[in-house]
Amino acid sequence: MKLRAAFASIVLLGSVAACGGGDSSSDGPVTLRMTTWSANEAHVKLFTQIAADYTAAHPDVTVKFDALPVDTYTTTLTTQLAGGNPPDLAWILEGSAPDFVSSGALVPLDDAIENPAELAPSATALWKQDGKLIAYPFSTSPFGVFVNTDLLASAGQKLPSGADWTWDNAIAVAAATAAKTGKQGLVPRDFEYKDWTNLAPIFDGWGAQAWSDDGKTCGFDQQPMVDAMTFIHQAIFTKKAIPGPGVAADFFAGESAMTITQISRASLLKDGKFTWDLVPLPTGPTGKYSVIGQGGVGVLKQGKHVDAAKDFLKFFTSDANSAKLAQFFPPPRTPQLTADTLAKSNPLLSKEQLQSVVIDGISNGVVKPSHADNAQINQAVRSALDPMWKADADVPAVLKSVCTAIQPVLAK
Repeated sequence: MKLRAAFASIVLLGSVAACGGGDSSSDGPVTLRMTTWSANEAHVKLFTQIAADYTAAHPDVTVKFDALPVDTYTTTLTTQLAGGNPPDLAWILEGSAPDFVSSGALVPLDDAIENPAELAPSATALWKQDGKLIAYPFSTSPFGVFVNTDLLASAGQKLPSGADWTWDNAIAVAAATAAKTGKQGLVPRDFEYKDWTNLAPIFDGWGAQAWSDDGKTCGFDQQPMVDAMTFIHQAIFTKKAIPGPGVAADFFAGESAMTITQISRASLLKDGKFTWDLVPLPTGPTGKYSVIGQGGVGVLKQGKHVDAAKDFLKFFTSDANSAKLAQFFPPPRTPQLTADTLAKSNPLLSKEQLQSVVIDGISNGVVKPSHADNAQINQAVRSALDPMWKADADVPAVLKSVCTAIQPVLAK
């Protein structure tokens, strides 16, 4: 099923729901279903506690969280919607935000958010249409680099700092550590040669863009992207600093020297198996930069209990619960974006780490690539990039083929 066709069905069904369905005023107990893309034990425990607090005050309402695999999350969600089996609330990945926000499938939330004036405009930009908030950006999380300092030390390596923390030096240290220890070097978390957008925390350092700011012109064949992808290709196949295709390595199990990811993964380090650090992305050829991953949560028009879902969302995203969620998901509320505030819910991270990676990252960062027709574009990019993941790849030619594949969609 193509995503655009699915959204066409969703718009139609959403209009029907708005006219007569989705009424939460029916008698009897209400069970809300909220889809998420995290089955992380610590995340689920926190969500469940917030839901239990809500049920304590609203005994007729129960909230169940439905964790869907992240790799197929959007496809599964849109299939549920098109098939008439919608959740009441859903997390939305930043890549599919343009499709969901413009689809008409979501209920505007301006009256379902506590203290909306606290929301940072930069955090809500992706989630608004015609001035209305269509989904709440519960997570605005910059990417950083987690470093296994024990593994570096065993290889006689030291983490570069200050002006020396560059991509060239990061790859050199990762390669040397991998060669000495037999472990892996730098792992772009969740990339796995499938989700190319998880390379954005690297290629943005070259000023590379997947497409122009207006979304109409492909940028893969432009020199910044050619230079960045050439660097990545060499890091994989020449320097052996990044695991090659088919090689799995879990940083949090001690299997690599570094990984690029967000602070929501810090809970995986609580067992203290090795010493570690968290640092901002290395400086690229264009200077310091930051890349942000965002997640929104919306209420589905097709849902059976729209009013109850909006009320739970207001509770879930309140000032108090936003502070709790900040342990994993940096909030969009400006009063909470201070090192002192974030430190209260992030005991594993220092104030310095929170300031340099999270707060400064949000201030200066750009969101990972997103576009309408996201699923179609992503599949086309992934397929066109496949020939690059070979040692003898012609990088400029591969990137030109990416533009050939996606330019017709971008130009719509």
